[in-house]
Amino acid sequence: MGLKENLHKLKMKYEGKKMAPAFNALHTFLYLPNMITKGGTHIKAADDLKRTMNTVILALVPCLIFGMFNAGFQHYAAINGMPEGMSFFSTAFWNMDNFLLGLVTVLPLVIVSYGVGLAIEFLFAVIKGHEVEEGYLVTGMLVPLIVPIDIPLWMLAVAVAFGVVIGKEVFGGTGMNILNPALTIRAFLFFAYPTWMSGDKVWVHEAVERAGTPDAISGETILGSYAQNSDVMYSLQDMFFGFIPGSVGETSKLLIIIGALFLIFTKVGSWRIILSTLIGALVMGLIFNGVVDAGWIQEGSKFFGLMSVPFWQHLIIGSILFGAVYMATDPVSAAQTNKGKWIYGFLIGFISILIRVFNPAYPEGVFLAILLMNVFAPTIDHYVIQGNINKRKKRLKVKTA
Repeated sequence: MGLKENLHKLKMKYEGKKMAPAFNALHTFLYLPNMITKGGTHIKAADDLKRTMNTVILALVPCLIFGMFNAGFQHYAAINGMPEGMSFFSTAFWNMDNFLLGLVTVLPLVIVSYGVGLAIEFLFAVIKGHEVEEGYLVTGMLVPLIVPIDIPLWMLAVAVAFGVVIGKEVFGGTGMNILNPALTIRAFLFFAYPTWMSGDKVWVHEAVERAGTPDAISGETILGSYAQNSDVMYSLQDMFFGFIPGSVGETSKLLIIIGALFLIFTKVGSWRIILSTLIGALVMGLIFNGVVDAGWIQEGSKFFGLMSVPFWQHLIIGSILFGAVYMATDPVSAAQTNKGKWIYGFLIGFISILIRVFNPAYPEGVFLAILLMNVFAPTIDHYVIQGNINKRKKRLKVKTA
């Protein structure tokens, strides 16, 4: 007898019992659900929540794998120096030593993220007696990609528990949450453990044995260098391909762009939100460049470094691109109307660069900007819909006059 038949028998055995949701979730995770829509008007389609979540995960996997290679690469580069003539296909990057070192450091983050998050999802499903929802599948993958690679696992576990319970379950679960759960976890870490999330240093390796003495190594991020008006040692090519320190998923802009195209092609990600977010970031960058060119900010000012960054370069430093593609497009917490998506995305990009420049202690503002606009997304949609209603009322008055 096959696995499917055994799972089905186990599922039927616990049908109607307290633990039924847990077995149903395992069966649904491995195989298609056997439920169909009944009654009422509905649209028949092949996609469901699980397929949608899996599509996003597929778009994230290249960033995860690259991040593992980059974790090992940054460690060895900190010890031996950055190799010259790096390219995306350089063997100095794509080697097994880099990958194995990254694997043993990134994989525990993935395991803790999924283990704690899904355990809480199962617990709430059993307590409430409803099916386990697949919404955490993407959140569990996003969390390891946006946290510092050296974060203690217990700290990550606490943050995941907070994000799932407070950020989602208290609102009713998947589809009902106001805030993006992954960014809620990130925000909790930022405010509860600020010394670990300051953004000016990134982990390269926990310790290196030198003459029997552990010696911790860390490297400054690009945003940290700009914020402190210090020289940036990385080329534009390094920034674009991702041979830079940073959170696991944010470094390779090339892979993020490929992931964006995949999400847009599969109609899972909103191209309006992605494009408008980038436009908003470029506009704010242009404004700051204008302020510097006008001489209103003098060199040496604590704001000069990030203000003087060419406006387009803001897209390849930091996590603005990652946030625009994988965070801002969350269909639950984002704006729903087409016009609202343009407004929502533009304000995310605009505010992200604003926070990035004026908060040199933490030179990044993407997650704060997205969470802020998550709160205002329903308001934006409300006024967009109300505006459409008012236009129709005016047209109706003209026709009846």
